[in-house]
Amino acid sequence: MITLGLYTLLFNPLLVSLFLLLFGRTVGRNGAIFFAVFSSIFTALLACTYFVCFINCQQSIYLDLGVWVSSGLFNVNWAFNIDNLAIVMLVVVSSVSAIVHVYSTEYMYYDPHITRFLAYLSLFTFFMFMLVSGNNLIVMFLGWEGVGLCSYLLISFWYTRVPAVKSATKAIIVNRVGDFGLTLGIVHIFFIFQTTDFGTILALAPYFSTYYLAISSIWSVAVLDLICLLLFIGAAAKSAQLFLHTWLPDAMEGPTPVSALIHAATMVTAGVFLVIKMSVLFEFASNILLLIVLIGSATSFFAATAGLVQSDIKKVIAYSTCSQLGYMFFVCGLSGYQIGLFHLVNHAFFKALLFLGAGAVIHSVANEQDMRKFGGLVRLLPLTYALLFVGSLSLMGFPFLTGYYSKDLIIEFSFSKYNLTGDIAAFLGLVTAGITAFYSVRVIFLTFLSTRTNVYRAVVGGIHELPNRMFIPLLPLVAGSIFLGYMAKDLFVGVGTPFWNNIISVLPAHNTLVEAEFVPLSVKFAPLIISLASLPLVYFMYSAKMYEIHSLIWTKNFYHLLHAFFGYKWYFDFVYNRYINLPIWKSAYSLFFIQTDKGIIELLGPTGITRAISYVVCGTQNIGARVYVNELAFVFIMLALGIPVFLI
Repeated sequence: MITLGLYTLLFNPLLVSLFLLLFGRTVGRNGAIFFAVFSSIFTALLACTYFVCFINCQQSIYLDLGVWVSSGLFNVNWAFNIDNLAIVMLVVVSSVSAIVHVYSTEYMYYDPHITRFLAYLSLFTFFMFMLVSGNNLIVMFLGWEGVGLCSYLLISFWYTRVPAVKSATKAIIVNRVGDFGLTLGIVHIFFIFQTTDFGTILALAPYFSTYYLAISSIWSVAVLDLICLLLFIGAAAKSAQLFLHTWLPDAMEGPTPVSALIHAATMVTAGVFLVIKMSVLFEFASNILLLIVLIGSATSFFAATAGLVQSDIKKVIAYSTCSQLGYMFFVCGLSGYQIGLFHLVNHAFFKALLFLGAGAVIHSVANEQDMRKFGGLVRLLPLTYALLFVGSLSLMGFPFLTGYYSKDLIIEFSFSKYNLTGDIAAFLGLVTAGITAFYSVRVIFLTFLSTRTNVYRAVVGGIHELPNRMFIPLLPLVAGSIFLGYMAKDLFVGVGTPFWNNIISVLPAHNTLVEAEFVPLSVKFAPLIISLASLPLVYFMYSAKMYEIHSLIWTKNFYHLLHAFFGYKWYFDFVYNRYINLPIWKSAYSLFFIQTDKGIIELLGPTGITRAISYVVCGTQNIGARVYVNELAFVFIMLALGIPVFLI
C-alpha cells in the first residue's frame, strides 16, 4: 500500500499533464482547471502525509520499476530512493506547485491557452520529482534536463512576445553550459566508480579520496576534486551563481506564477540540492568547497547590489532569489549542508509569497511592473500590502519570522569557522543582509507607502483587491513565512537531531555547528542592527521631502556612475555580448554561411555545375546565352535526379 501511494505521488503529475495535453480541449477550460487543481492538491496532501510518516519511522523506501539501460558494466534501473532528504523536497515542490496551480486559475483564467499552461506546470512538477527522488545519476539527470525543458516552455509561454522568446532561449543556452559540466561529471563518476547509483558512489567516496588523475607527466589532480568541480559547474548554472547567473533576471518575462514556482522555490534550488545530495564527495574535495564559498558569497553580494536599483518589481525579487541562493551555496561550502537545506525550505515559502504578492499588484494595475509608476497603493490594496509586508520582513530576517532562523544561523555559522574563508563569507553575508533590508523596504515604499503616486488615472479606477482564488492559496505561504522557521529549526538543524540519518555527512574537522551556538552576542545581533540601520536610508533616498537634500549630498556624477554600474548588473551582459557572443556569431556567419553554405556547397552544387557547363558550351558568348544554357543545364540535372520538370 505504501509503495502504491509513492508511485501515485511520483507519477500523478505526469498523468495529469498528458491528460491535459491530449484531452484538454475535450473537457473544456473549467474541466481542465478542476482536474489540474484537484490533482495538485491531492499530490501535496499525499506528500505531507508521507513526510509525517518519515518523521516517525526514520527509514528510506526503495522503489524499482525495472531495467532502463543494460550494456556491459553500465546498468541503469528505473529506481527511486525516498529518504528524508527526498521527502522534504517533495513536500516543498508539491506544496508550492499546488498553491501556484490554484493561484493560476484566476491569474491566467482569461488566457486562451490556460490548459496548456497548467499542463506545463504539472509536467515541471513531475520532472522535479524525478530529480529529487532518483536513486541514480541517470534518473536524476532525466529530471534535471526535464525541468530545463519545462523552464523554456513556461518562460516562452507567451511565444508571440519577442522578449519572452529571447529570455527563454538565453535561459536554456546558459543552462546548457552547466549541463555540459554536469554530464562530464557523471561520465567521470562512472569511469571511477563503475556505477551511477548514489548509494554505491557515496559509500566508496572515502576509498577514492586519495586517488589522483594524471593530466601530464608533471601535473595530476585529485579525482574527487575534478568530479566535484564538474558537478558544481552544473549546479552553479541551474542555481544562477556568479558568471552563469545572467538567465535568471531575464526569465521574469514569463507569467508571474512561473516565476513563483520555477525561479523562486524549486528549479533554481536544484543546484543546491545536488551539492547537498553529494555532500560526501564534496567533503573530500576541500579545494572545491573553498571555491563554492567564494562564488556563493560573491553571488549573494553582487545580486543584492544589482537589486538595489532595479525598477521592475519582479526583477528586484529575482535578484533577491539569486542573492539568497548565494547564501545557500556558501554555507554548503562551509559544510553546513543541513543549514543550507533549511534556508532552501524557508526561502521557498516567503519568496513564493513575494512573487505571488507582486503578481497581485501587477494584476491590479493593468499588468504594469515598473515601480516608478506605482505609489500610494496601500489604501487601495491593503490586503496585498499586508502579504508583501510579511514576505519582505521574512526575507530581511526580521526576528522570529521564518527567514530569521535560517539566515542569521548562516552568518553565525560562517563566523564559527575562525578562518579567512569564513570571515569573507560572514562579512559579505552581513553586508548583503543590510542591502537586502534596503531593497525590500524600497519595494514596499515605492509601491505602497510613497505619498506621490504615478499610477495613471485610467488605471486607478480598475484597481481591485485580491479575488478569493488568488488570496486563499497565499494563506499557507503566509503561515509558512511566519511559523515554519520556528517549528522546523530543531528538526532540521538542531544539535544532535537524528532526522538526516547519515544522509548528510560532514567530516568531524568541518563540523562547527556547536561552535555556532556560542559565537559572541555582537555577532548574533549584527544582522539585525545592520538591517535596521539601512531602513532610514530608504526614506532618505526616496522621500519627496528629503529628495532635495539627498541630491545635494550625493555628487551627481558619482551617483549616476554607481547607479549605472549596479543598474547594468555590473556589465556582465555587456561583456558577454561584446566579447563572447558577438565574435562567435561573426565567426559562425563567416564559416558556416559565407564559406560553407554560399561557398563550398554552392560551388559543388547546381550553381557551380551550371556555371561550368555554360562556360564550356558558350565560352565567352554574351550573357543571354550563358543564362539560357544555365537554365537548360539545371533542367537536365533535375531530370537526371528524377524530379519532373513541371515541379521545377
